Amino acid sequence: MSTGNEPLHTLVVGCLVRNDREEVLLIKHQKRGWEIPQGRVEEGESLIDALHREVLEEAGVLIHPGSLATVWSKLTPPSAVIFTFLGRYLSGRPAPSGDSVEAAWFTPAEAVERVTGSVMRDRLQTLLNFDGTIKYRSYTVKPYQVVLEQGLGGR
Repeated sequence: MSTGNEPLHTLVVGCLVRNDREEVLLIKHQKRGWEIPQGRVEEGESLIDALHREVLEEAGVLIHPGSLATVWSKLTPPSAVIFTFLGRYLSGRPAPSGDSVEAAWFTPAEAVERVTGSVMRDRLQTLLNFDGTIKYRSYTVKPYQVVLEQGLGGR
């Protein structure tokens, strides 16, 4: 039974998808601009099922999910916990749908240039620099500030 005092967090998954040429898949959100495919986990859905669904819905491609790379905790309301993964492109042609207005492949350098939002750019750079150690980062927005970062394990 809910007392109304339990913390509420939205669960989100995101994926840095790479193809055989090591290009990065980005989608252009109608409000936030270029970013990695990401979205909310639906009730009763596993993180991996949500990851497959969100990448397909937002970018039109099928992926093979790889390592969990970073867990983000957004402390500023509305609170969210974001699980970001690495993934490999399997099939499909990048195509926008829903909240995205474009989907395309970019070199890592081009991707960093295109992603202009501070939260999304930091998320992209953290994923591009993944060294095998899963990271945990908590942050606030307005202004964007990482307040804690630590490794959770890995190799």
